[in-house]
Amino acid sequence: MTGAMAPTKPLNSNDLCDRCGAPAYVRVVLPGSAELLFCAHHNRQHAPALAKVAVEIHDETARLTTKPSDDSSDR
Repeated sequence: MTGAMAPTKPLNSNDLCDRCGAPAYVRVVLPGSAELLFCAHHNRQHAPALAKVAVEIHDETARLTTKPSDDSSDR
């Protein structure tokens, strides 16, 4: 029996790396719907092995380099 996977929700400040407790930027969905959360560092460290077993990898590490909008023109 197969079922449709529910879309993964965006990571938030309550989501922490399962290895070190830092903010998580990557969610790895494993067979059976188990999830692992990783910071960018631990994702890079374990990415090759995770890619072999993951059903889905939700990577939000691009948020680390995105600059917030500059609202200084309102001052």
